[in-house]
Amino acid sequence: MRYKIFDIEGNHVNSIVADEAFVEQHFPGRYELLPSPPPPAPLPPTSADVDAERDRRISAGFVFGGILYQSRPEDRENITGASLAALAAMMNGAVVGNLRWHGGDSDFMWIAADNSVYPMDAQTVFTFGQTAMAHKQGLIFAARAIKDEEPIPADYTDDGYWP
Repeated sequence: MRYKIFDIEGNHVNSIVADEAFVEQHFPGRYELLPSPPPPAPLPPTSADVDAERDRRISAGFVFGGILYQSRPEDRENITGASLAALAAMMNGAVVGNLRWHGGDSDFMWIAADNSVYPMDAQTVFTFGQTAMAHKQGLIFAARAIKDEEPIPADYTDDGYWP
């Protein structure tokens, strides 16, 4: 805490930062608590701040078919690989409803963010990949628009700026 210190005649002689016990012990009855200075104004947001919010939102997941799916970097890598395999399967004749399009001996399944499991045919997996791509792309372009504002809005994290 900051204190104003007075001499015996009551003249202000100094200001110090100390705890109240110290001040009372050394300057009994000759001090006054000074108000704390206001906190510093927050720094204006930067492009790096907007990029961090964009990346957080990209990795926060996306909704496909009413279900939330994860979209961290490793999830996006898995989605891209599955989507590419699904496209190849479709080009090789995989039909709608065929859940074994991937060549395995079990139905193709994807785990949602809540750990529930959903079967997907090749066409669904390909659309799933396109949805993941659109999720990321929409956030990239939203971030670009925010960074183009002068100045960057202080409330850039508000959902109103993001798809």
